[in-house]
Amino acid sequence: MTAIPHDYVERVYAGVLGKLIGVYLGRPFEGWTYERIMKELGPINYYVNERRDVALRSHHLVVTDDDVSGTFAFPRALADNGYPKRLTSKQIGQAWLNYIVEERAILWWGGIGNSTEHTAYLRLKSGIPAPQSGSIALNGTTVAEQIGAQIFIDGWAMVSPGNPEQAAYLAEQAGRVSHDGESVHAAKLLAAMEALAFVEHDVQKLIDVGLGFVPKDALIRRVVNDVREWHAGDNGNDWERTRALIAERYGYDKFLGNCHVVPNHALIILATLYGGNSFQEAMRIANTAGWDTDCNAGNVGCLFGIRTGLAGLDAGPDFRTPIADRMYISTADGGAAISDAVIETQSLVAAGLALAGAPALAVAKDGARFNFNFPGSLQGFHVKGGSPARLHEVELSNVAGHSRTGERSLAIDFRRLAPGRVARVASPTFFDKEVFTMPTYQLVACPTLYSGQRVECRIESEADSGTVAVRLFSSVYDEHDELIQTYGDAQELTGGCHAVLSWEVPETHAYPIFEIGVEIETRDPLGVDGTLYLDYLTWGGAPDTVLKRPDNNLSTMWKHAWVNNVSQFQTRWEGLRVTNGDGLGFIAQGTRDWKDYRVTSEIMPLLANAWGLAARVQGRERYYALMFDRAEGGRVRLVKRVHDELVLASERFDWQLDRRYRIELRVAGSDIEAHVDGKKLFSVQDTGDLPLTSGAVALVVDSGSISAEEVRVSPA
Repeated sequence: MTAIPHDYVERVYAGVLGKLIGVYLGRPFEGWTYERIMKELGPINYYVNERRDVALRSHHLVVTDDDVSGTFAFPRALADNGYPKRLTSKQIGQAWLNYIVEERAILWWGGIGNSTEHTAYLRLKSGIPAPQSGSIALNGTTVAEQIGAQIFIDGWAMVSPGNPEQAAYLAEQAGRVSHDGESVHAAKLLAAMEALAFVEHDVQKLIDVGLGFVPKDALIRRVVNDVREWHAGDNGNDWERTRALIAERYGYDKFLGNCHVVPNHALIILATLYGGNSFQEAMRIANTAGWDTDCNAGNVGCLFGIRTGLAGLDAGPDFRTPIADRMYISTADGGAAISDAVIETQSLVAAGLALAGAPALAVAKDGARFNFNFPGSLQGFHVKGGSPARLHEVELSNVAGHSRTGERSLAIDFRRLAPGRVARVASPTFFDKEVFTMPTYQLVACPTLYSGQRVECRIESEADSGTVAVRLFSSVYDEHDELIQTYGDAQELTGGCHAVLSWEVPETHAYPIFEIGVEIETRDPLGVDGTLYLDYLTWGGAPDTVLKRPDNNLSTMWKHAWVNNVSQFQTRWEGLRVTNGDGLGFIAQGTRDWKDYRVTSEIMPLLANAWGLAARVQGRERYYALMFDRAEGGRVRLVKRVHDELVLASERFDWQLDRRYRIELRVAGSDIEAHVDGKKLFSVQDTGDLPLTSGAVALVVDSGSISAEEVRVSPA
């Protein structure tokens, strides 16, 4: 068993935050040269998103980005395969096929031979497994040696604390899905450095160990040695001189392709050496130096986050509050798209402990979604109507104590709260309309909260706080795609007391829920000051809801709540019309909170090779489904799909086009039941390896079209 550092969890959290900060810092001027940055922006010391008119004047700070989505989606291959000690490139390639929605999720879809990742995806889709999918032999040196293998490595390092060998191995297996040659060498070196940074602070030692995984004749080795020599030549005092030398010897003009790994890797080593022990200085150098700034700063940010910990992140400007832990992970598993640094840290830590053979940690606060147990964590919570964490006289902060079972809580300080003036704090459960103005990368996502789920939170009141009323609320999109609030019952809270609020979310009539939060008000005509502490806020279990097209043609946000993994998702006619031109496709909605439930839909096949209804959907290649096809004169099968298809039960069934069939799947534990038109066809148990224990629901079609009025989900 590999020894786990005592501060492993907090250092992973710092690494995740460092990655996010670096990406969000560098994204608004990605691809700029050093000269342009200095001319138009000056040295990058803080976020500049509001100074940049990025596509359609979007000033989003938290954005969809391949650096974020790929980094945190692809390591899910570990859990999906039972945390094997030697995860293979083929298995990670299967994760690509499961989590990537073609032309929509994670990657830059620049075309074969132009985008390295797009090229690799098309190889995988055509049946060429990894590592051949990313090989120089198949794709050529120029395509294979771009930057992508390096930008996705941080997750593999963070599951390998103090184990650079494991990190380099995983980075190589992952990198070869899409890349080869120098790109993979750079990925291995950087992953090893990050893994060792959990137990070793000295940068020179980190680089020495990283170079041990790079061939003697590799160009990456020469690049690193040159940057080290230039750094030593000026005693580490003139990073701009070394940057100019890098541009002269290893600039973009020396390499073919859109974004070669070598120039950018040189800048990562530059920022690492000249950044010293300062996260802020490393960020300033990595971003001001130019080129692929979000990628480079993301990698450097993760490395320095691990090295310096949360104290290092907090030693300068407040990088953390504006992002409030938030991230988007755009994948076919849409219920995991609206995420945050705490959730992803917990996932990486669980994987790291499993790989090390160490005991799993007890889940914080009984597994509450928002537990605030990490120092400084906000988990997306913000004051409604203002910037994250502060509005006028309401302010949020993460503090020690005031928790029944954990270490920390979210403090809500309010001043001069008066009748008619409420304070609201909330965290997103879906995305807002401005997401459509974010450039380059599309967001594929489902809401995380649905009608019929029960929300619970625990709140404490400071001893000297005035009397207030508190209640849960949600913001829901309406027929005009505007937000309206729905409320739970109010409960009075006086100083020194606590309350547990519980609320079953009412039916939203298929309109998605945008956020969940707490509202505070008072009846005291003199106004009150005080502090409330949000211990946790959570929900779980299957919803009790109907997923459909609302009864109007005005709204659009309800449609975006579906993962669209088909060529056409039409709503011009009746209900939901789903078309896929070639092969299997689906529209899906739901999350992995959904474990035991029944899903029902009346489906009409219009023209299709096969069609059906799926449950416990965890991406494009992981689900149970009742499928109808034309084999044997017509048949129905209950299948488990985990990349390959396993038939759990089958019988002949002479189904007809243009007729509605009432399909129902019931999943409870390992039991699966399938019903058609009120008749139970199959009842089986999945006793195989790695059963699917939770997930979304989906309408599935193979090379054709189906229609349905609605999909109904209810607890089992």
